[in-house]
Amino acid sequence: MEQKTYTISDLAKEHAVTPRTIRLYEELGIVAPKREGNKRIYVERDRVRLRLAIRGKGLGMTLAEVKELIDMYDNTGRDEKKQLKRLLEKLQERRDILLTQRRDIEITLAEIDRIADKARSTLSDLERAKAS
Repeated sequence: MEQKTYTISDLAKEHAVTPRTIRLYEELGIVAPKREGNKRIYVERDRVRLRLAIRGKGLGMTLAEVKELIDMYDNTGRDEKKQLKRLLEKLQERRDILLTQRRDIEITLAEIDRIADKARSTLSDLERAKAS
C-alpha cells in the first residue's frame, strides 16, 4: 500500500502556518521531507511531528523543547513512560512560568489602579479648587 504524501502547501493550509514556518521546522530537524528536485514530499510522520510542534509552541515551549520531546519518541524505542514524564516536567515548568507572570501582571495592574485612583483624586481636587 502506498503511503499518503503531502506538499508543503497542503501542510501549511492544514495547520494554518506559512511554508516558511515549515521550512524553519525542517532546518531544525522537526520534519524531514524527502526531496524530488526542489519539491518537498512530506509523509504522515512529518504531518504528526508538525502538529505536535505547533501544539508545543501554542503551550509556550521553545522549538528546542518541542524537538527534544518529539525526538524522545523516535530515540527511546517508543518508551512512552519516559517521554510522558519529560512532557509533564516541561508542562510544569511552563505552568510555573505562567503563574509567576500572572502574579507579576496582577501586581502591575493593582499598581496601575492605585496610581490612576490617585491621579483622579488629584484631578478632582484641582477642578474643585479652580471652581472656587
